[in-house]
Amino acid sequence: MAKSQKTNRDHAKKTTRPMVEDEVIASQLSALLTPAITSQENYYRQLGLRGRILNLPLMVAAVLTLLWRDVAGVTELTRMLAREGFLWCRPTTVTQQAMSQRFLSFPAQLFEGVFKNLLPSLRTSWHQRNQRPLPESIQFTLRKFSRVWIVDSSTLEALFCKLKSLEDLPKGQLAGKMATVIDLMTRLPVEIWFLENPKASDVKLEENILQLVEGQTLLLLDRGFYHFSFWLKLIEREIHLITRLKKGASIKIEQVFTQSYDLRDSLIRLGSGTTKTPYITLRLIEVRSGNTWHSYLTSVLDPKILPPYVVADLYRRRWRIEEAFNTVKRLLGLSYLWTGSLNGIQLQIWATWLFYAVLVDLGDTVADQLCLPIDAISLEMIYRGLYHFYVAHQQGKATDPISYFTSRENQDLGIVKRQRKPNIKLIVAPFPERQRDPEQFFFKAAMEIPLTTAMQP
Repeated sequence: MAKSQKTNRDHAKKTTRPMVEDEVIASQLSALLTPAITSQENYYRQLGLRGRILNLPLMVAAVLTLLWRDVAGVTELTRMLAREGFLWCRPTTVTQQAMSQRFLSFPAQLFEGVFKNLLPSLRTSWHQRNQRPLPESIQFTLRKFSRVWIVDSSTLEALFCKLKSLEDLPKGQLAGKMATVIDLMTRLPVEIWFLENPKASDVKLEENILQLVEGQTLLLLDRGFYHFSFWLKLIEREIHLITRLKKGASIKIEQVFTQSYDLRDSLIRLGSGTTKTPYITLRLIEVRSGNTWHSYLTSVLDPKILPPYVVADLYRRRWRIEEAFNTVKRLLGLSYLWTGSLNGIQLQIWATWLFYAVLVDLGDTVADQLCLPIDAISLEMIYRGLYHFYVAHQQGKATDPISYFTSRENQDLGIVKRQRKPNIKLIVAPFPERQRDPEQFFFKAAMEIPLTTAMQP
């Protein structure tokens, strides 16, 4: 019997039927984005761009409509603009060729400017909400550090050249690499970088990180940033880190803080003293989960500043950036690129992360209304729930999306994730004693990384 061909879900073709626009959502997007768009108008003119039909406000509306309403391509988008308009744009007739060429040439830095002008207002809104609780490990850490950021990168998928003007280009080549910094507290992106080489090492990002990050920051890094010289530069600037220990690493234990059945917390020295691997002193925290030991490194040498279980729980939350990549690539379509041009790829990257930030803001508002941590809210089901809100609004049963998503009768939408494990109180003692019952040990629940809830095929 012949084996069925494996399907890459990221490359599945979109539906040709876009979602219907809802006037309430459209007005809220307009109110949120208009100041950020207006702030870029002077820069738009400085670039020598004329006040043509396909101007900055229309292009922002077009790209957001592609994302929000899941439009299959530029041809369908052109039809929608001609017949109904979208967001703040009235019906306008343009050719499909003009729209395609505009996507190729419209300066991506304008979308970057809109994105970066929007972030401060979203952060302000975040700080005005105080009903949803923060995880205990984050609360504890923010007493010692000004911010906790996650840094990681992700390779963009193969180009499929959806624009007619690019149909002769070879398909299947990787489109590059994007790197992202996300604030663990707000879940909002801080910075986005794009690398043309999809195989570029994370080492290429070290200088960008050093220029961006300020002192009193705690960085959560994966093993792609396993570079001793880089770590020393961070520590010199009072920037600390948590990462994983590589297998086979040669260590020298200098001091033991805690050693028990479930936990080992030690001060160690890594490196060989060469230019490539200079000596560096770190803390090694090893926590048992069943029969497996999980090892973490941190530059915070005092357990009183960052207790061992707080370190373990913070690194578990590094998974939030993987969820963000999953959201922008699969849910918001960044895995299926519109264009093979360098400018077009960057335009789509900035636009997608802009919409992601808006979605996070909406999710945090829902979490605040329900007095739940944002980790308990499914951004995917909020995105999918916009259709159901539209139907309820048309029937006169709903007027506000937040009230709609938080009402008891709409619990079946899956906005609140199902709780799979009981909440176990975090141990914040700097020198924890051995637990009497290992089965009730905090780390057993904490180390199991939860999958994104309600991911539908």
